[in-house]
Amino acid sequence: MFPSTMMDEELNLWDFLERAAELFGRKEVVSRLHTGEIHRTTYAEVHKRARRLMGGLRALGVGEGDRVATLGFNHFRHLEAYFAVPGMGAVLHTANPRLSPKEIAYILNHAEDKVLLFDPNLLPLVEAIRPELKTVQHFVVMDEQAPEGYLSYEEVLGEEQDPVRVPERAACGMAYTTGTTGLPKGVVYSHRALVLHSLAASLVDGTALSEKDAVLPVVPMFHVNAWCLPYAATMVGAKQVLPGPRLDPASLVELFDGEGVTFTAGVPTVWLALADYLESTGHRLKTLKRLVVGGSAAPRSLIARFERMGIEVRQGYGLTETSPVVVVNFIKSYLEKDLTPEARIALKAKTGLPIPLVRLRVADEEGRPVPKDGKTLGEVQLKGPWITKGYYQNEEASRNALTPDGFFRTGDIATWDEEGYVEIKDRLKDLIKSGGEWISSVDLENALMGHPKVKEAAVVAIPHPRWQERPLAVVVPRGEAPSPEELNQHLLEAGFAKWQLPDAYVYVEEIPRTSAGKFLKRALRERYKDLYGEA
Repeated sequence: MFPSTMMDEELNLWDFLERAAELFGRKEVVSRLHTGEIHRTTYAEVHKRARRLMGGLRALGVGEGDRVATLGFNHFRHLEAYFAVPGMGAVLHTANPRLSPKEIAYILNHAEDKVLLFDPNLLPLVEAIRPELKTVQHFVVMDEQAPEGYLSYEEVLGEEQDPVRVPERAACGMAYTTGTTGLPKGVVYSHRALVLHSLAASLVDGTALSEKDAVLPVVPMFHVNAWCLPYAATMVGAKQVLPGPRLDPASLVELFDGEGVTFTAGVPTVWLALADYLESTGHRLKTLKRLVVGGSAAPRSLIARFERMGIEVRQGYGLTETSPVVVVNFIKSYLEKDLTPEARIALKAKTGLPIPLVRLRVADEEGRPVPKDGKTLGEVQLKGPWITKGYYQNEEASRNALTPDGFFRTGDIATWDEEGYVEIKDRLKDLIKSGGEWISSVDLENALMGHPKVKEAAVVAIPHPRWQERPLAVVVPRGEAPSPEELNQHLLEAGFAKWQLPDAYVYVEEIPRTSAGKFLKRALRERYKDLYGEA
């Protein structure tokens, strides 16, 4: 090997906050607390308090490699923990308060967390699980005061401490899958992974973050590092607006306009509600320029609605196991000029292109790439510096996670076209196999949600005595319910064949969701499993 003359400088998340405090110390971090109160601070103050949190956690006995859990929404104290815990060489475990108490207790025990930081409005949840927790030694309420038997965040803050320069491949964070197929599985992130991920995802063809932006992550800080937006926004010195637990359209609009928000990101359910609100009130957002949608596919109709308002929509794709962003949709320059408005929206509705440093293939069961014809289905498989190679203390799941040549198996089924655009069609477990042919539930859902009388739609496979499985559509109407005949005609006009149409429609007021805001199809399959008789 011919050696380079470059320095061997270890990558570390703390460097993002160090730079922000030094160069952009006056930039604001605005939080809406659980009380509704607006709190304002700066990067300089976040930096100082994060150093004090290091000192306080060290006084509680936290050392390198120890796990510190959080149960909290998006606010300045959570942001301080995002940097203080990795900065002292410990591991930040962002636990999801929307999971069941049993699941939360399981993951806190499995991760062997030493300290738990939690929001005051989650005290009843913590009290319910506290007797089950085996390793947590200190319970810290992220507030100014705490009830007896708990510590308050403000009293934990100690003397300022210097960061610890751990190796870049050392653990800095943990998150657990939502457990839709068994117990949640733990993923452990490194400083190297999240630094590189933040850099690559923030490029102009990704989220395009810059110091000029005001960033409001609707995606919670307990959901896969809030898609790394708190780290990336700090990295570039952008203003951060943290919305707390209030994510209703009116509360978001107040922050968007009042704080000059230019960029936001979240799951489709939030944006569907926001689009309805904006259209019903006639309000137009004053400063919002870019919106990233992830977690599940955005319907074409949703993209078109926001773009008519002058807001650019970009799809993003990733998983807990991928830190998470691996794919973002943008339109290549040489394609843009020839697209009709309809074709442009159709292209933007695809999942997108892999971001730099991610190796992606759509492969068959033998790991061979399927044709780039936009039609042939295969599994999305990934390699890259922020892709997991296994699960924490779970050998069986780790063995099944990778292909023989080391690609991570996502379980997502997709096509890709000659330009490399990936289009996720379904989770492997959600594809509908009818008479030997595959039907994409996602395609049907997105088409149904383009009907003016449909607010939301989820499509699931139901056992069928003749065809093995048939699609069932669960629909939330927008006012008067459309008839099955109307919906079938709408799908036929969208290009579906007759055999692909749902055999039945069920109208409901609400579709059950996972903790990440996705449709809980497992519950729907169980609820309607006998609709077509015994298979």
